[in-house]
Parts: sequence; structure tokens; C-alpha cells
Amino acid sequence: MVVGRLAHYAFDAVIISAFLAGVRRSTGLTPSIKPDQFTETPGVKKWIDNYLWVGETVMDQSVAFFASSSYFERKR
Repeated sequence: MVVGRLAHYAFDAVIISAFLAGVRRSTGLTPSIKPDQFTETPGVKKWIDNYLWVGETVMDQSVAFFASSSYFERKR
């Protein structure tokens, strides 16, 4: 039961990260995290960068998958 709940939270975190990656790509908005705000915890910026990198990777893989699928077509 705990493993299922943990997997659910992890999946939700990846979905949110992919959503943020999509917002970044379509609008150009990026988080304004200044390193001097986290002087007490230097690993926070790295953790946030890694979290957003996961979203970008999921977004790239999803776009590649959907582009190769016959169920989707690109309309401009």
C-alpha cells in the first residue's frame, strides 16, 4: 500500500515537471531561482534543476513517441 502511494506521488511529480517543461517551451517562462536565496542549503538549486530536467526529458520522449504514432498528426 505504501509502495503504491509512493509510486503515485512520484508519477504526479513527473507529470507536474513535464507540465512545467511544456510551459517553459511554449511561453519562454522560466523559474527565477537565484542561488543566493539558498545559501543555507546549496543542494536545493541542483535538486530543482534535476527535477525540471526530468520534465524536459519526459516531454522530449513523449513528443518523439507521438510524432511517430499514426494516431497523431501535426497541424500548423
